[in-house]
Amino acid sequence: MSLDRIVALVPMRHHSQRVPGKNYRPIAGKPLFHHIVDTLLQVTEIGKIVIDTDSPNIRESVAKKYSMVEVLERPEHLRADDIPMNEVLLYDSSQYPADLYLQTHSTNPMLTVDSLRSAIRFMQKNYPAYDSLFSVTRVQSRLYDSLAKAINHNPNILLQTQDLPPVYEENSCMYIFTRETIEKRRTRIGDRPYMYELDAIEAWDIDEELDFRIAELILQARQG
Repeated sequence: MSLDRIVALVPMRHHSQRVPGKNYRPIAGKPLFHHIVDTLLQVTEIGKIVIDTDSPNIRESVAKKYSMVEVLERPEHLRADDIPMNEVLLYDSSQYPADLYLQTHSTNPMLTVDSLRSAIRFMQKNYPAYDSLFSVTRVQSRLYDSLAKAINHNPNILLQTQDLPPVYEENSCMYIFTRETIEKRRTRIGDRPYMYELDAIEAWDIDEELDFRIAELILQARQG
């Protein structure tokens, strides 16, 4: 089965609750969202990049710099803070037919071309044995639930953390899925997902002001 029609979806809101204007805020010499767009443009497997947004700032910036990128106006009924991302992606995928959709965020500026290409190729080779892919970060720490019950270790056997069985955190950097999966399940993670591991630096996500500051230091160090 050919899975060559690939659309990258990058949802971005104008409003940000914890880091004001973060999607278009300058970081390491350019607006934050330019970092992920510049990366996606180097992934030759991607046929189309679509930015879903309600932001006039982002629309204007795309029009000036990225004529090859499409902007999809987010409908009013999908703009509230409590709207699940899956509902946004269900709408976006209905507007742009594709074999596979790759979704990422502007808040993942360290995501690399190599990881994106590798993940796409994995899905092309292994679908439908795996019906979706999402990126994760390996965690080898002593974890407890809210009742102080150990999750991934026996407190009576003090293993070194590097010897603990790993657990994996969904890091929200990258998802690959089909229209069938999100339409049927209303979620981007299917029945048979593959967990694609990224290291913690590449998976760095900007959610708080401190995250933004650290990301800026990393990006500046790479440039320098």
